[in-house]
Amino acid sequence: MMVPFIDLKAQYSKLKPQIDERIQNVLNHAQFIMGPEVEESEKALAEYVGCKHVITAGSGTDAAIVAMMAWGIGCEDEVITTGFSFIATVETICLVGAKPIMVDIDPKTYNIDINQIEKAITNKTKAIVPVSLYGQPANMDEINAIAKKHNLKVIEDAAQSFGANYKDKKSGNLSDCGVTSFFPAKPLGCYGDGGAIFTNNDDKAEACRQVRFHGQTGRYYHEKIGVNGRMDTLQCAIIIEKLKAFPEELAERQKLASHYSEVLAPLTDKGVTLPHVESDRTSAWAQYTLRVPNREQVQASLKDKGIPTAVHYPRTMAAQPAYSNKDFVPFGLPESEKASQEVMSLPMHPYMSDEDRDKITAAVLSCF
Repeated sequence: MMVPFIDLKAQYSKLKPQIDERIQNVLNHAQFIMGPEVEESEKALAEYVGCKHVITAGSGTDAAIVAMMAWGIGCEDEVITTGFSFIATVETICLVGAKPIMVDIDPKTYNIDINQIEKAITNKTKAIVPVSLYGQPANMDEINAIAKKHNLKVIEDAAQSFGANYKDKKSGNLSDCGVTSFFPAKPLGCYGDGGAIFTNNDDKAEACRQVRFHGQTGRYYHEKIGVNGRMDTLQCAIIIEKLKAFPEELAERQKLASHYSEVLAPLTDKGVTLPHVESDRTSAWAQYTLRVPNREQVQASLKDKGIPTAVHYPRTMAAQPAYSNKDFVPFGLPESEKASQEVMSLPMHPYMSDEDRDKITAAVLSCF
């Protein structure tokens, strides 16, 4: 029997009474768009992250688009980001009319290489979008310093790192703006698509609220070009209850990651690289990602033993046909390309049994 890669059923079983009650309340009042749970979830999320404003959105992709539109990023602008992430990172830049400039990663953390950023800045650069990949925030102090020097905006793509700490702050509250996703498989997920924008800027928060609702400032009065980017009331209701359990779930993710790293440590002598988390931050452990030689063979062996794996991501964004424009990659992506051939993620969720955990580690050890 295959071990679950992520177990949303176990989570629902534990939270069922609270979630069912929340869903029923929404069904009773029938305010399915912009109901009271939307504002309630935004207040709860703001308190958790420690920022002034949270604007929920229909997805992480919507959140990024709304944020860039609110910050005035558009045609003729360039936005510097990593070359190694989920495609939405560059997709959203293109959708607002800007040009993505992809630079390479730090091979230890898989986050953007801060030494590559300044070289990529031109007179058209408007913003930097660092991705906090696999759950660990990027080097935000250095990135913010570069942005301040060149009068750029920073939008943290925190789709995988919600809940992680960077020094004394939460991911999402580390720059001008942060965006995240509540896709069901994320560390904090709803039961469909959802996302959020985090900021301490009053004016830009209001702009985000307008843009996500067709640019509307009053009924049938539209001051801005906007989108339909609202998060459903039902999804906000679910997030409210899931957020209450989130700290405990994060602790379980960390416990599982620590166990993996302890048990699999001998594999470092066999060419396997374990995840590296910098000492001044934590990871939300959206993924527990190894680098392994002969990845396809290892995956096949683990599958035969009932252990699922995933590759995040099997190719760089610049290797995707839609984004293969050479102008998007000024310096090449050698570390990103190497990572795309070697990374492999193990099952990671806070409801894993000790039996499944030990089955996974024993199977991985047996491959080497």
